[in-house]
Amino acid sequence: MTPRSARAEVTREVAQGYAGERGPLLEILHAVQAEHGYLADEDVSEIADVLNLSVAEVHGTVSFYHDFRRHPAPDHQVQICRAEACQSVGAAALFDAAQDHFAHREDVEVREVFCFGNCALGPSASIDGRLRARVTIDDIAAAESGWSR
Repeated sequence: MTPRSARAEVTREVAQGYAGERGPLLEILHAVQAEHGYLADEDVSEIADVLNLSVAEVHGTVSFYHDFRRHPAPDHQVQICRAEACQSVGAAALFDAAQDHFAHREDVEVREVFCFGNCALGPSASIDGRLRARVTIDDIAAAESGWSR
Protein backbone atom coordinates (compact mmCIF):
# COMPACT_ATOMS: atom_id res chain seq x y z
CA MET A 1 0.00 0.00 0.00
CA THR A 2 1.37 3.39 -1.00
CA PRO A 3 1.57 5.92 1.83
CA ARG A 4 -0.77 8.90 1.56
CA SER A 5 0.57 12.39 0.99
CA ALA A 6 0.11 15.04 3.67
CA ARG A 7 -2.53 16.66 1.46
CA ALA A 8 -4.43 13.37 1.15
CA GLU A 9 -4.31 12.90 4.93
CA VAL A 10 -5.81 16.36 5.50
CA THR A 11 -8.48 15.70 2.88
CA ARG A 12 -9.34 12.37 4.52
CA GLU A 13 -9.60 14.05 7.96
CA VAL A 14 -11.91 16.73 6.60
CA ALA A 15 -14.11 14.17 4.84
CA GLN A 16 -14.28 11.90 7.87
CA GLY A 17 -15.47 14.88 9.92
CA TYR A 18 -18.77 14.61 8.04
CA ALA A 19 -19.23 10.89 8.74
CA GLY A 20 -22.79 9.99 9.57
CA GLU A 21 -24.33 13.03 7.90
CA ARG A 22 -26.83 12.57 5.11
CA GLY A 23 -25.57 13.55 1.68
CA PRO A 24 -22.35 15.21 2.81
CA LEU A 25 -20.58 15.30 -0.56
CA LEU A 26 -21.12 19.00 -1.36
CA GLU A 27 -20.21 20.07 2.16
CA ILE A 28 -17.06 17.98 2.04
CA LEU A 29 -16.07 19.37 -1.36
CA HIS A 30 -16.51 22.93 -0.11
CA ALA A 31 -14.57 22.19 3.09
CA VAL A 32 -11.69 20.52 1.26
CA GLN A 33 -11.51 23.36 -1.27
CA ALA A 34 -11.49 25.87 1.60
CA GLU A 35 -8.61 23.93 3.16
CA HIS A 36 -6.47 23.53 0.02
CA GLY A 37 -7.72 26.27 -2.30
CA TYR A 38 -8.76 23.80 -5.00
CA LEU A 39 -9.67 20.14 -5.50
CA ALA A 40 -6.78 18.05 -6.80
CA ASP A 41 -7.18 14.55 -8.23
CA GLU A 42 -5.98 13.04 -4.97
CA ASP A 43 -8.67 14.98 -3.08
CA VAL A 44 -11.35 13.53 -5.36
CA SER A 45 -9.95 10.02 -4.81
CA GLU A 46 -9.80 10.38 -1.03
CA ILE A 47 -13.33 11.78 -0.81
CA ALA A 48 -14.63 8.97 -3.01
CA ASP A 49 -12.91 6.41 -0.78
CA VAL A 50 -14.27 7.90 2.46
CA LEU A 51 -17.83 8.11 1.11
CA ASN A 52 -17.64 4.76 -0.69
CA LEU A 53 -18.43 6.44 -4.00
CA SER A 54 -16.72 6.03 -7.34
CA VAL A 55 -14.15 8.60 -8.39
CA ALA A 56 -16.40 9.27 -11.40
CA GLU A 57 -19.33 10.19 -9.12
CA VAL A 58 -17.25 12.68 -7.14
CA HIS A 59 -15.58 14.07 -10.26
CA GLY A 60 -19.00 14.47 -11.90
CA THR A 61 -20.19 16.57 -8.98
CA VAL A 62 -17.03 18.69 -9.02
CA SER A 63 -17.28 19.31 -12.75
CA PHE A 64 -21.01 20.11 -12.59
CA TYR A 65 -20.69 22.99 -10.10
CA HIS A 66 -18.75 26.02 -11.27
CA ASP A 67 -17.72 27.01 -7.75
CA PHE A 68 -15.26 24.15 -7.50
CA ARG A 69 -11.73 24.64 -8.74
CA ARG A 70 -9.53 21.90 -10.16
CA HIS A 71 -6.39 24.06 -10.17
CA PRO A 72 -4.98 26.77 -7.90
CA ALA A 73 -6.71 30.12 -8.27
CA PRO A 74 -4.77 32.94 -9.90
CA ASP A 75 -3.62 35.86 -7.78
CA HIS A 76 -6.56 38.07 -8.81
CA GLN A 77 -10.17 37.29 -9.61
CA VAL A 78 -12.71 39.45 -11.39
CA GLN A 79 -16.23 38.05 -11.30
CA ILE A 80 -18.87 39.84 -13.33
CA CYS A 81 -22.58 39.25 -12.87
CA ARG A 82 -24.31 37.99 -16.01
CA ALA A 83 -27.85 37.73 -14.61
CA GLU A 84 -30.73 39.54 -16.29
CA ALA A 85 -30.68 42.80 -14.31
CA CYS A 86 -26.96 43.31 -14.87
CA GLN A 87 -27.23 42.18 -18.50
CA SER A 88 -29.79 44.92 -19.09
CA VAL A 89 -27.26 47.57 -18.04
CA GLY A 90 -24.24 46.38 -19.98
CA ALA A 91 -22.76 43.37 -18.18
CA ALA A 92 -22.09 41.48 -21.42
CA ALA A 93 -20.00 44.32 -22.82
CA LEU A 94 -18.24 44.73 -19.46
CA PHE A 95 -17.40 41.02 -19.36
CA ASP A 96 -16.00 41.12 -22.90
CA ALA A 97 -13.99 44.26 -22.14
CA ALA A 98 -12.58 42.72 -18.96
CA GLN A 99 -11.57 39.56 -20.81
CA ASP A 100 -9.83 41.65 -23.46
CA HIS A 101 -8.19 43.86 -20.84
CA PHE A 102 -6.71 40.91 -18.93
CA ALA A 103 -5.97 38.62 -21.88
CA HIS A 104 -2.22 39.15 -21.38
CA ARG A 105 -2.22 38.43 -17.63
CA GLU A 106 -1.99 34.86 -16.42
CA ASP A 107 -2.38 36.02 -12.81
CA VAL A 108 -5.94 37.31 -13.38
CA GLU A 109 -9.07 35.27 -13.93
CA VAL A 110 -12.24 36.82 -15.32
CA ARG A 111 -15.32 34.71 -14.58
CA GLU A 112 -19.01 35.13 -15.08
CA VAL A 113 -21.32 34.58 -12.14
CA PHE A 114 -25.08 34.71 -11.90
CA CYS A 115 -26.34 37.22 -9.38
CA PHE A 116 -24.69 38.81 -6.40
CA GLY A 117 -28.08 40.05 -5.18
CA ASN A 118 -27.03 43.60 -6.01
CA CYS A 119 -29.48 43.93 -8.89
CA ALA A 120 -30.47 47.57 -8.45
CA LEU A 121 -26.84 48.66 -8.75
CA GLY A 122 -25.67 46.76 -11.82
CA PRO A 123 -23.58 45.91 -13.50
CA SER A 124 -22.06 44.33 -10.41
CA ALA A 125 -18.67 42.72 -10.08
CA SER A 126 -16.52 41.21 -7.40
CA ILE A 127 -12.88 42.17 -7.67
CA ASP A 128 -10.67 40.06 -5.42
CA GLY A 129 -13.70 39.30 -3.26
CA ARG A 130 -14.90 42.89 -2.90
CA LEU A 131 -18.36 43.54 -4.32
CA ARG A 132 -18.63 46.66 -6.45
CA ALA A 133 -21.65 48.37 -8.00
CA ARG A 134 -22.25 50.15 -11.31
CA VAL A 135 -18.90 48.85 -12.50
CA THR A 136 -17.19 50.08 -15.65
CA ILE A 137 -14.02 48.82 -17.29
CA ASP A 138 -12.33 51.93 -15.87
CA ASP A 139 -13.25 50.76 -12.35
CA ILE A 140 -11.70 47.39 -13.06
CA ALA A 141 -8.57 49.00 -14.50
CA ALA A 142 -8.33 51.24 -11.42
CA ALA A 143 -8.43 48.18 -9.17
CA GLU A 144 -5.70 46.60 -11.30
CA SER A 145 -3.47 49.63 -10.80
CA GLY A 146 -3.20 48.67 -7.12
CA TRP A 147 -1.98 45.15 -7.89
CA SER A 148 1.69 44.30 -7.97
CA ARG A 149 2.95 42.45 -11.01
